[in-house]
Parts: sequence; structure tokens; C-alpha cells
Amino acid sequence: MMDESARLLIVDDDRELRELLVENLTAYGFGSEAVGNGREMFQALERSSFDLILLDIMMPGEDGLSLCRSLRAPGGVYASIPIIFLTALSDTTDTVVGLEMGADDYLAKPFQARELVARIRALLRRSRQMEGNGSPAVRGLYGNAADKSLILFGDWKLNVLARHLIDAQGVVVPLSAAEFRLLILFLEHPQQVVTRDRIMEHLAEHNLNIYDRSIDAQVRRLRAKLRDKGTNPDLIKTMRGDGYMLAVPVRRGEA
Repeated sequence: MMDESARLLIVDDDRELRELLVENLTAYGFGSEAVGNGREMFQALERSSFDLILLDIMMPGEDGLSLCRSLRAPGGVYASIPIIFLTALSDTTDTVVGLEMGADDYLAKPFQARELVARIRALLRRSRQMEGNGSPAVRGLYGNAADKSLILFGDWKLNVLARHLIDAQGVVVPLSAAEFRLLILFLEHPQQVVTRDRIMEHLAEHNLNIYDRSIDAQVRRLRAKLRDKGTNPDLIKTMRGDGYMLAVPVRRGEA
């Protein structure tokens, strides 16, 4: 089954695994390029465009977590490329750290090619939906008003078509798929308690691999993007025993 010529970048220090991944992904219709370290990754990104990055965590030199942090730098040219971590680590803490660094999904080694392909397709599908007016989040907030692409809350704006935040000074802050979906959920229910169960259900609806222990990590990441940190955040409040609440009203605007 061909997959609309999506191009994938594989970053892994294991040469045999790189070759195997390229072979398998090519069989499923993906265009793939494989590199062995961070330097080669950025060289590949400079000379070509990619729709998704498969990034190993455990690599000599600069590891996948550090590379992910660099890719997700606010305002960076690669900040919106979907990232799937490939990891041999089974500890939940390591997985949460990876998500906090900005990864959209992860897959523990060893894995089946069919599962990897399913996750790739799901993430590409979500990414494409959020780039166009067909996004369920856009329709839910604006109906059919495609010319309205901004949501205003506090000192922030969310561009739902480009999937990034804009602060009061006009600085763009890119969001990962999970951060975008989580923020959309809060914006759809302003000044209402959103339970942890509802957060899990909402993210699962969009094929985001989130479990209970990682919800707090996702909220921390979103608060960091909103500069809403400290013991008493102004925007996203923790409702002890219940969940979270966006504490400011939401307005609609035009780009």
C-alpha cells in the first residue's frame, strides 16, 4: 500500500537496523533516508524535506533526547516535524522524558514493522489534518468559518491552521501534536474542569499514545510553552482530585 510518497528520516546509530527500516518502509511505500547521528540528521534536513522523523534515543555523542530538544526549539524551522522515538528503554520515566522533550509518539524495541507503519500513518494523518481546514479541532471551534484561524486567550493566540502559539510580542511558539490537541481541549471548555479521564479519551481519539502517568507531563510541557509555570499557574489551573481548568475566557479572531 503506497502512502502518498511521504518522506521519512531515520536517525539511529545501528547500521543494520537502519538498513532494515529503510527496506521495510520502502516496501510500504514510504521514501526513507537513514543517518547515524545528529550531525548527519541536520545535514539531511538542510538538503531535503521530510514529513516525519524516526529518532533513536540511545546514541553515542548527542542522544535522541538532546536532538529532539534542538528540533523543538521555539521558532525553529524543524519544530513542527512529527517525531517518533525508537527506544530500547522500558522504564516509564524515560518515556515521559521523551514526551516532555517534544516527541509525538514512541515505540519500544524490538517492534513489528506493521506496528511502526501504523503509528507512522496515524501521526502523518493527524499532522495533515491539522494543516488544513478539515481539522476536527478547527470545525469544533469555528464551524465552517474557514477564514477564522485564531483563538485568543489571555495574552496568547493559537493559530489552529499552522498549529502554533503566538505570544503578545508576536513570537511564534510551535506545538507538538499532543500539546496542540491538549490545548484545543482546554480551549473548547474554557473555565470548566477537564478531568484526567477526559484528557486521556480526547488524546486517544487522535491516536496519541498517552497513559495516566504521562498526563501531568503533557500539562507541564504545555504550561512551559505558555510560560505558565510556578506554584500557582495563571492559565491552566490544577483542580486537585478532579483534573485541570483553563482559567481565562476564550475569544475568536481572524488571521
